[in-house]
Amino acid sequence: MSSYEINPIGGNHCDDCNYALPRGDCPEAWTDLSLTVLALFLSYSMLNVCDLSTDGCFTFGAAVGAVVAVSGHPFLSIAAAMAAGVTSGFVTAILQTKLGVDSLLAGIIVNTALYSVNIAVMGGSSLINMNRTTTVFTMMKDALAGTPLKGREDILIAAIAVILVIVFLVFFLKTRLGLAIRATGNNSDMVKSSSINPVFTTVIGLCVANAFTALSGCLLSQSQKSVDINIGQGMVTIALASLLIGGTLLGHGGIFVRAVGMVLGSFIFRLVYTIALRFNMPAFMLKLVSSVIVVLAISGPYLKKQWPQIRRRMTHTKGGR
Repeated sequence: MSSYEINPIGGNHCDDCNYALPRGDCPEAWTDLSLTVLALFLSYSMLNVCDLSTDGCFTFGAAVGAVVAVSGHPFLSIAAAMAAGVTSGFVTAILQTKLGVDSLLAGIIVNTALYSVNIAVMGGSSLINMNRTTTVFTMMKDALAGTPLKGREDILIAAIAVILVIVFLVFFLKTRLGLAIRATGNNSDMVKSSSINPVFTTVIGLCVANAFTALSGCLLSQSQKSVDINIGQGMVTIALASLLIGGTLLGHGGIFVRAVGMVLGSFIFRLVYTIALRFNMPAFMLKLVSSVIVVLAISGPYLKKQWPQIRRRMTHTKGGR
């Protein structure tokens, strides 16, 4: 048994909104999950790699951050969580680029392995209670006491984190290395002929993206004051759905506009979840909602292009009768 306290409500109940669902799915606790969407924006939209290790990496960042925070280092926990994400991204990239493992399979392998790693990081327990732990959120709460922003520490920290990541992406993706990463995603064969090492750009891209994913997990765990082994379950579906929604809305501008679109997509996705919960939809149905949204977001543009042809076929069929 771990030395950490076990949270009696586990990860299946949200204190903020009283819904019985996984903590990561609580609409009131999603203020920092836009970071995961921005991470996929880098890996999926820029590097053209669908990283399926997102769920495990999110939990990895949450677990590492919680352990470091419990030891009395709330700020160091953020750096430690991001370092853990870099490690996860590095392993995933090496499997793809050096060992010839398909990108989808590499993500699945790393995601599976991280389950055991996360349990080990959490001291053999599936839960860590942080109710008595000083976190960046409790420190911000104390700093905002007596100000108009009292009680808004979650939103403020999330907003700061998202803004910093967007600013970083805007400048990073315009650097020589950032342009090389984007070129690798567009055409890796052409990049090879341009004296750019696609292995290096893939490794850097996945390391940075996974650092953001782990940061998101770390902030969520500190905001909720608890971590359970399933905190990142389904996160890749949620983030991918938000990414596709954002891409549909603002997918044709510059890096800044597209990044803002990703964040906007995450808020729209959360709004759909919130509406579903307000209509008393069972919590176990939310994963189905996520899957349906992803299918609609992916198939929507295709069906829109095919609609004239489908309509002609329908007209021809009716005429033949």
